[in-house]
Amino acid sequence: MVTFRPGREVLLVHRPKYDDWSFPKGKLDRGEHPTAAAVREVAEETGLHVRLGPPLADQEYPVNGRSKVVHYWTGRVVGEDDVSGYRPNAEIDAVRWVPIDQAADLLSYPHDRDTLADALEVRRRTRAIVVLRHGQARSRSRWRGEDAERPLLKLGEAQAHRLVPVLAAYDASRVLSSSSTRCVQTVAPYCATTGYELETRRRLSEEHATAKAAAAIAEEVWEDSRGVVLCSHRPVLPLLHDAFGIKPRQRGVSLAPAELLVLHVRKQRIVAVERHGV
Repeated sequence: MVTFRPGREVLLVHRPKYDDWSFPKGKLDRGEHPTAAAVREVAEETGLHVRLGPPLADQEYPVNGRSKVVHYWTGRVVGEDDVSGYRPNAEIDAVRWVPIDQAADLLSYPHDRDTLADALEVRRRTRAIVVLRHGQARSRSRWRGEDAERPLLKLGEAQAHRLVPVLAAYDASRVLSSSSTRCVQTVAPYCATTGYELETRRRLSEEHATAKAAAAIAEEVWEDSRGVVLCSHRPVLPLLHDAFGIKPRQRGVSLAPAELLVLHVRKQRIVAVERHGV
């Protein structure tokens, strides 16, 4: 991750095994989502808690005759950013905030210098608006109750738990959900883990969603300064896409259950969009 802090400084680490300076990075744990791995690796290698900003181009280069792909994001620190108390170890023996105009000279590899140049184009602070489709729910044909009360399947419940570190990676501290059970169940584990309030909105449900209602939700979210999660239904998502001005090429095909779009916004302008499943 390419992490910046005010004062035009970027976070770099030194690896004694290779005697190189690079960005914090590492391997995915089994079953781990790349977004969660990015946040975890920075914490393990530097002691800092970070959140993801706009994504950067992947790095791909040969290692021992095989191609290695590394996913990158810009990042910012949440809380304390002092690294003066870092304790060196066999993997990382130095962590340093480096002025941007000196970082390229310190970085050991051309591909890292290219990534830094890309990151400088989008380094200004953004916030995330996450548009999320609920997890896998019981089918309409097999459910005898009210459709709004249709719950998640076990698969959907597992998806809801896998979403927790993904949503946390984007510092989404406000959670708005359709009042329907399957949406509430999708974001409930995240709220339970973080302590954030779960706010339900009938206007996000299939039964009550309209273009006007979606526009009102979008206006409410635009006026907020926090990262926000919006959990809704497949038929409602196009209304939200239009309300936020997400272009067809950015949204792609319909989201699958528990899939999400992350809008990185600055001053009510979308600067990047990424899509993830769990």
